[in-house]
Amino acid sequence: MRTYLGHVELINPITTAAGCAASGSELAQFFDLGRIGALTTRSITMAPRAGRPTPRMAETPSGMLNAVGLQGPGVDAFLERELPWLAQRSVRTVVSIGGGTVAEYTALARRLTDAPGVSAVEVNLSCPNIEDRGRVFARDGAASAEVVASVRSVMRYDVPVVAKLSPDVVDIVSVARACVDGGADALSMINNPLGMSIDTEAMRPSLAAVTGGLSGPAIRPLAVRCVWQVHAALPGVPIIGMGGVLTGRDAFEFILAGACVVAVGTALFHDPYACLRILRELEELLAARGFHRLADAVGLAHRPPGAPTRHRIDLEESSL
Repeated sequence: MRTYLGHVELINPITTAAGCAASGSELAQFFDLGRIGALTTRSITMAPRAGRPTPRMAETPSGMLNAVGLQGPGVDAFLERELPWLAQRSVRTVVSIGGGTVAEYTALARRLTDAPGVSAVEVNLSCPNIEDRGRVFARDGAASAEVVASVRSVMRYDVPVVAKLSPDVVDIVSVARACVDGGADALSMINNPLGMSIDTEAMRPSLAAVTGGLSGPAIRPLAVRCVWQVHAALPGVPIIGMGGVLTGRDAFEFILAGACVVAVGTALFHDPYACLRILRELEELLAARGFHRLADAVGLAHRPPGAPTRHRIDLEESSL
């Protein structure tokens, strides 16, 4: 069940999705966080943020909408309290970061580069660029690449930089390629697509922010499509797949599409043990299908029947 995120080895492919497990302490009351591949924190910002006004969440068919707004105590509090708590427990930690300017992302990366306990940094590109009329970074390949390059330039060489992509683009492959060209060691997809619902009793939008990110099983086919397309175009780039993972079979689908790591998000809101259950179900499914290694299943759906398995070293050489 071991896998790799860049050069970082994980004991298994299951992680949490950013924003769905805060910074770990809430989830730790249910199970040992060291039993999953990694924990991904909520998106850390430079300054404390109160988030968006309420209501922030609304249930939808097979999912939910949220517009939390990157609520958090800021990077100082994270480095003082939350990251040391995770490091003391030897939790492999992917730190998600969000900013409103390239300079802000760079400053965040600089604060994290010498911090102990950072396994990888996930760059949340679905943030408004305040220097470009609030246009979201993730919707433009050049803007995404600029952020990734700035983070990579100051981040410690042994800490992978992961670019988190949005499906709300014309061509996700071109954005993915731009991020890799900018220095991304891995890609994470998908961030929540934008959605909206209206309360028919109040006859008003369900969320105070009007629109919000859609998550849950409803978006899984969209997420699988994005992972499939990007893996087909960039087979040597590690991918964290996410979007509506509720079962081991869902995780297996992402792996067959090309993901080597799978993140669990919305499922945690109603089942805090979801990561361990999904890991167990995935392991049982792989064994039932005759796989001796997780790596042998990654991207298998792309290969014609009878084609030889491509191992990690093969993919690295083919990408050179």
